[in-house]
Amino acid sequence: MARILLLHSMYGLRPAVHQAADRLRGAGHEVHVPDLYDGRVVDTPEEGIAIKEEIGSEELLKRAITAAAPLSGDGLVYAGFSLGAAIAQNLALGDERSRGLLLMHGTSDMAEGAVADDLPVQLHVADPDFYEPVDWLNAWYLQMRRARADVEVFRYPGVGHLFTDPGLPDHDAPAAERAWAVALDFVAGL
Repeated sequence: MARILLLHSMYGLRPAVHQAADRLRGAGHEVHVPDLYDGRVVDTPEEGIAIKEEIGSEELLKRAITAAAPLSGDGLVYAGFSLGAAIAQNLALGDERSRGLLLMHGTSDMAEGAVADDLPVQLHVADPDFYEPVDWLNAWYLQMRRARADVEVFRYPGVGHLFTDPGLPDHDAPAAERAWAVALDFVAGL
C-alpha cells in the first residue's frame, strides 16, 4: 500500500480527481486530495489560468507543501494532473523520502543539478500535446535521466491534453483505461 498525495489540474478539484482517488483507494492505497483552489472549479483553460495567476505559483506550491508535510514522514507517492503534476514533480524532487512520482498530463522544469537518485517516475501524456510539446518532453526526459530518476513515459496518440477526465472534451475512454491500468501497476510496485 502506498500513501499518495494527488494534486488537481488548473481546472480545480473536479469530480474526475475524486474518481481517480477512489480508483487508487480501490487498489488499496491511502489517497489525500488537497484543494489548492479553495473550492473553486472552472470549465475552461482560460478560467483555470486566471485562477492560477491570481493565486500565484509560489502560493500554490506552498499550499501543496503544507498538505504534504504531515503525510510525508514514511514517504509519499506524489501524483497529479497537468498543473498538479508539475507541482507534484517539484515536491517529489524536494523530498528525499519520496517513494514515487506519477505524472498525468504534465511535467515541470527542473532546477540545475537536481538529483532524483532512482526515484520511480511515470508520465502519461497526449501525443501531441499543446501544453507538453515533443521538444520539451525530450529535454525533460534527458534532465530526469541526468538526475538519475527511473523514468517511464507513455504517450497516447491523437488524444486531448486531459484525456483521463470524463467531464472534459479531451476525454478518451480507451486511452484513459490504458493509462490507469499502467499507472495502477506502477503504484502497486512502489
